[in-house]
Amino acid sequence: MRIFIAQINPTIGDLEGNTKKILICIERAKTHGFDLILFPELALCGYPPEDLLLHSHFIDAVRGQLEKIIPASSNIMVILGMVRRNVSLSGKPLFNTAAIIHDGHLLGFYDKGLLPTYDVFDERRYFEPGKEVSVWELKGKKIAVIICEDIWQHSGQVDLTKYARDPIMELKPLHPDLLLNLSSSPYQFNKPDVRVKVCAKAATTLNCPVILCCQVGGNDDLVFDGYSVFVDALGNLCQLGKGFEEDELLIDLDAPLCNIKFTYDPIRDLYRALVLGVRDYFSKQGFKKACFGLSGGVDSALVACIATEALGKENILAVGLPSRYTAEMSITSAKKLAKNLGIEFILISIEGPFEDYLKLLQPHFQNRPADVTEENLQSRIRGMILMALSNKLGYLVLSTGNKSELGMGFCTLYGDMAGGLAAISDVLKMQIYELCRWINRKKEIIPKEIIDRPPTAELRPGQLDLDTLPPYEIVDAVLKGYVEEFLSPEEIAKKNQIDLTTVIDLIHRIHLAEYKRRQAPPGIRVSRKAFRIGRRYPIVQKWA
Repeated sequence: MRIFIAQINPTIGDLEGNTKKILICIERAKTHGFDLILFPELALCGYPPEDLLLHSHFIDAVRGQLEKIIPASSNIMVILGMVRRNVSLSGKPLFNTAAIIHDGHLLGFYDKGLLPTYDVFDERRYFEPGKEVSVWELKGKKIAVIICEDIWQHSGQVDLTKYARDPIMELKPLHPDLLLNLSSSPYQFNKPDVRVKVCAKAATTLNCPVILCCQVGGNDDLVFDGYSVFVDALGNLCQLGKGFEEDELLIDLDAPLCNIKFTYDPIRDLYRALVLGVRDYFSKQGFKKACFGLSGGVDSALVACIATEALGKENILAVGLPSRYTAEMSITSAKKLAKNLGIEFILISIEGPFEDYLKLLQPHFQNRPADVTEENLQSRIRGMILMALSNKLGYLVLSTGNKSELGMGFCTLYGDMAGGLAAISDVLKMQIYELCRWINRKKEIIPKEIIDRPPTAELRPGQLDLDTLPPYEIVDAVLKGYVEEFLSPEEIAKKNQIDLTTVIDLIHRIHLAEYKRRQAPPGIRVSRKAFRIGRRYPIVQKWA
């Protein structure tokens, strides 16, 4: 049996565009003599469609596109992720389903049994869980079909919920010859190797090969990294799809199988996830050009590199926005980086408007000494200038704040938080340095002085981040422990050898800054737990 794995990049709601992509893949598979083609979860409508699913005419349109696909299945089996109505009178109104189509006929559906409702997932909001597993016959082989989460619990990799069912164990008495999994598994740092382990566990339990087809692409906050998987009945990895791009896996189950080794560079993948997230956020909305403040610091330097690779150097405007506190080194370094990347760089001094604001407000400040107010004024002037360039020239503003800063509230509402997309808002400060060094692995693109320089916002004379925060190694350890691993202050202090008082103070800052993060632009989720999607904490609370 020859199987074609279509690792595609669908766009949410683009039913006609997704259908066209699906039909092209089916035709390619048929032309090359494949017996079966497998698509990702919800490939027809894109994942996650969220409240589009509440619109009846959207569900009707999905079914209408399916009717275009069915006739294209002559001489091939098509297994396609989509949404369908639950026609019973109980439960949620929809199923997350796989359509099984063969030779011009819709043979039936497999409805996803385990519906994740944790972290970034909210499937129980819309879908009723399927109740049964089954197998489908093709060329004398029994083929089992399941969808994403259905395979995960069996591997022991799901730690945020416990389902009453295990579809893998339910399939065991049916003795399938092949297991197919339609997946929309989002990227997070260090995840691809886990996906291989999940497939290997199911393969050894069922004693049959397992194929997982994962979608690829960016949808709002989420990035899907591809890396579709084929393992043999012993759980050995035989093929792996490309990461962060569309791909086709061509599998012949009757040919001798060769095991392959899977090694990858996690920092390289993190960078590729950020690039793909920016690229698809722009392209799927029809945006082409980005602008941002290029300060001479490490964060904006990384954003410059990501944006240039994602959108092309001709579509980037980097803006230097110096004030009376900006060191000449900052301007020189920013210019040098822009030249290395080949992007446009302009300088707009904020000194004039800053002075005007100070004069305007001085009578109302009641002779109080300068403080964070004057610092935030500078940041907000910069944000206003960038937004003006965006409006007038058609650029989308990228904000350049990182996860460590957002976690601590070390950011200014309507200032450096202004923008249409927060490109690195889920990247910790120490990861920023790792990414910058990775970018420079072959030649110096980001000037060395940017990486080596102590972090500073340059909003007052001689300012350093260390004046306000502990070293970022400590900040990041607390953020990772509290936000991503849900550890107590005592556990974080013990694990990382950090003073407990410091840990408690930093956790308190995390909660104090919740109101700021609620007003931040969307950001690209690349960690186990981002501050936006999948994390819900009250602004008004007295726990921490």
